[in-house]
Amino acid sequence: MTETQVTQTLLAAGEETQYDECIKKILANKKILAYILRNTVKEFKGMNPDEIAACIEGEPQISTVPIAGGRTNQFFHSDSKKENQKLERMKDLHNKNLPENQTISGINTEDSEIGEGLIRYDIIFYVRTKDGVSQIIVNVEAQKNEPNTYDILNRAIFYTSRMISSQKNRDFDNMQYNDMKEVYSIWLCMNMKESSIHHIHLTNEELIGHHDWKGNLDIFNIVMVGIAENLPEPSERYELNRLLTTLLSQKIKEHDKLSIIEKEYGIVTDDGLTEEVEQMCNLGQGLLERGIAEGEERGEARGRAQMILRLYQLNYAVETIAEIAEMPEEQVKEILNIQ
Repeated sequence: MTETQVTQTLLAAGEETQYDECIKKILANKKILAYILRNTVKEFKGMNPDEIAACIEGEPQISTVPIAGGRTNQFFHSDSKKENQKLERMKDLHNKNLPENQTISGINTEDSEIGEGLIRYDIIFYVRTKDGVSQIIVNVEAQKNEPNTYDILNRAIFYTSRMISSQKNRDFDNMQYNDMKEVYSIWLCMNMKESSIHHIHLTNEELIGHHDWKGNLDIFNIVMVGIAENLPEPSERYELNRLLTTLLSQKIKEHDKLSIIEKEYGIVTDDGLTEEVEQMCNLGQGLLERGIAEGEERGEARGRAQMILRLYQLNYAVETIAEIAEMPEEQVKEILNIQ
């Protein structure tokens, strides 16, 4: 890879990271989260989005809470000042026991190969139910598409399990398992063939006999949201899918995005949200244009390589092929894999 190609790759990677961070910041906006909760968490079905937004405690944490065993509850800040101070002391003590170049505090990446392969939740936060008593822990993950190297539902199960197990010594102590909070891991998968929402949760299937086993089957919840490229028609059924498609589609212009979320969802965009949407659109357009240019370059290079191979098969001399292809002989030899 040439120095220019390395530079272009780094620039593209930087732009893509910024683009991903913009998406997370937009999704972490309480006005947007309110609509996500309203359409995925049963406790908030039918509630006014403004009331839901008021139930979200503190500020949602973006790419800061680790998933790795033994680390989640050390970095997951609750709304309690006393608990926050306790967790800060735990974090300082933990960092002192790490090599200097592995201190985790302040790192804000989604997938950092630090220590034990640190992975972070995209967005995670506490939300109180409308009775003001119970808390739910919610994680929102944004995916550009459904991965083909592993089954996404397996990853969602792992994340949800960690959200439950990390509550020990943070949300409940010792054997007080009845104090566990319900958790929701909500996965927003873009570029899907159709709009969809699936709720995966625990059920009790009676195989033999009947017994009323005590426990809360509502603790474990995964919601998979499929976001299609085509914008769904306005309807109650597709309320969330239409909002997310509007926000995340690269086909919809910035002005149209802001217009839809203001007129249809009553979300009055403040300067922060407007700025994030504008930056996301600009970065998305830049990545699109870069992708098109790279595609054209690859297409041109592929065509030239095929031409060189054909000329060689027709017994043209390397020198002649180089002249026709307008490239150095050494480069022609590399394409032909000859000395």
